[in-house]
Amino acid sequence: MNASFDARRRRTVLRATAVALGLGLGATALAFAQQPPAAWPTRPISLVVPFPAGGTTDVLARALADKLSQSLGQPVVVESRPGAGATLGADYVAKAKPDGYTLLMGAVHHTIATSVYKKLPYDFQKDLAPITVVAMVPNVLVVNAAQTPAKNVAELVALAKATPEKLAYGSNGNGTTQHLIGTQFQASTGTTLLHVPYKGSGPLTTDLLGGQVAMSFDTITPVLQHIKSGKLRALAVTTARRSSVLPDVPTLEEAGLKGFDIGTWFGVLAPAATPKDVLARLNAEMVKIIRSPDFAQRMQAIGAEPLGGTQEEMARQIREETAKFARLVKEGGVAIE
Repeated sequence: MNASFDARRRRTVLRATAVALGLGLGATALAFAQQPPAAWPTRPISLVVPFPAGGTTDVLARALADKLSQSLGQPVVVESRPGAGATLGADYVAKAKPDGYTLLMGAVHHTIATSVYKKLPYDFQKDLAPITVVAMVPNVLVVNAAQTPAKNVAELVALAKATPEKLAYGSNGNGTTQHLIGTQFQASTGTTLLHVPYKGSGPLTTDLLGGQVAMSFDTITPVLQHIKSGKLRALAVTTARRSSVLPDVPTLEEAGLKGFDIGTWFGVLAPAATPKDVLARLNAEMVKIIRSPDFAQRMQAIGAEPLGGTQEEMARQIREETAKFARLVKEGGVAIE
């Protein structure tokens, strides 16, 4: 009888132990399941620049990435993916995993490309989420000082009319701001220029200095040092106001082209489905950097005006400028297959 009782007691203890172990393992599994995912970011972030190294987009991206790496505690690596008027890089980011680890340094060019390219593999407004506008950089009409004798816009227009389709201007690619400024310049002056598209400001500036093209409407950043050295001659800025770094250079409107006001803004975007809390964190960190004295000083040195703002403000700017440039593209007859 004692042996039978002992056996029953052992079975009871074993069952109780098994139940206790089961409950413990279940609780542990539940605890793991209920734990929130690791706080973002936990690894390096890629900031895609859709132009080659050396241009304004690249310079701004590196300035922002440097500060953002410190702020987020993870490396922010600038990755160059140039081509097709900045649309290849945009397409890459639009189709990237929406986890906050792949971002795009976009620009006004993308609002133009929407109308210029008949078929884009992405929708700039639907497939990408705006984070913030970083800066605005005026464009400037420059000529090779050694090979182009024009000292002002009037002389350049006279030269272009005397040699139709001979005077070449370079741009950062088909469908970019520089390309569109060129078409508007021709429409406003009654001239016919030869358009030479490049993959970005780096190769364009090299050929401009070498005399392969006579002029460009690029942003101030890549040409500023060459203007100061005298190798390039600045004739006018394309925005409504003069640039603080080129105060003696008139606007195109002051030079006689009424209503001319086109500049280049740059901003950061992410894949559309990126978590809202990640987008909010990125916006907060970036705006804090953009509005800091150190960043402002760095922007002043390259002729850029730091901006920073909300996601909604950038989205509204994209909508408005997409509509504006659609009209200008139609007027200029610019289209790319």
